[in-house]
Amino acid sequence: MNVTRLGRTKVPVSALGFGAAPLGNLYSAIGDDEARATVDAAWDAGLRYFDTAPHYGLGLSERRLGAALAHRPREDFALSTKVGRLLEPHPAPTGSDLAAGGFAVPDTLIRRPDYSRSGVLRSLEASLDRLGLDRVDIVYVHDPDDHLDTAVGEAVPALLELRDQGVVGAVGVGANQVAPLLRSVIETDVDTVMVAGRWTLLDRGAGPLLDVCAARGVSVVAAAPFNSGLLSRPYPAADATFDYGPVPPAVLHRVRGLVEVCDRHRTVLPHASVRFPLRSPEVACVVAGFRSADEVRAAARWASADLPEAAWADLDLAVEAAR
Repeated sequence: MNVTRLGRTKVPVSALGFGAAPLGNLYSAIGDDEARATVDAAWDAGLRYFDTAPHYGLGLSERRLGAALAHRPREDFALSTKVGRLLEPHPAPTGSDLAAGGFAVPDTLIRRPDYSRSGVLRSLEASLDRLGLDRVDIVYVHDPDDHLDTAVGEAVPALLELRDQGVVGAVGVGANQVAPLLRSVIETDVDTVMVAGRWTLLDRGAGPLLDVCAARGVSVVAAAPFNSGLLSRPYPAADATFDYGPVPPAVLHRVRGLVEVCDRHRTVLPHASVRFPLRSPEVACVVAGFRSADEVRAAARWASADLPEAAWADLDLAVEAAR
């Protein structure tokens, strides 16, 4: 697995990163043993970058990931977590977080948005405790869309102070939308942005962001290359999910057109989906979520083998024609 440094920092990330939201029981529960086996398979496949967040399973993802990596040499992997949501006791739990947060865990905690300097420091301290680590390599400001002024004015500067003190290796902002990431790159000194679902085989919306990042020496981490499931199977079903909701019929039709192109070039849709972001020099790595060892091993194979240029040309034409 190729490894590159993130932006202007010394933080190394593997071409394929491990997205740990499924370890927090995203949509449905997995057991502790399965979670550990999935992380072990990622390690064996050469993945050396692991991403988590307090949001994922109300801290469960951080606890499971920290436990699974505890016996690995700390200098051999990079780990990122996120700030912007504090976990606090739930005053009126319903029994499950599925409806509110999308994770199959008890809702004994609640997420409270806090992008202030003090909130950032409290969040990071709690994350380190759950992870069982004394440091993380990358910290992202998580989904600041509705709190962008505070994120730019307080959260990012607080993290930059920690970076300058050597407490964290790199600072970034992560979001599903391009606009808050563009503003963060233009107005602050972030090292990286994590853009989820907007630089994929199907959705090229982050093109302007990549251009600005290239000009400023900011690395892009392309997350959610499968657009939350739609692109993860060789032939997507009608009930597939797209951007965390039901896939619209028109989008499903477009994707099945891409399947036909993949078939002609003797490859599969998820292979093209994993490889697409890595075509861009601004992209340091692609991060996908995994809930089983088999999923990790398949994605690692796809990430390590490119498609022929003729296949990319035909896929690009098909995407453009469907707009």
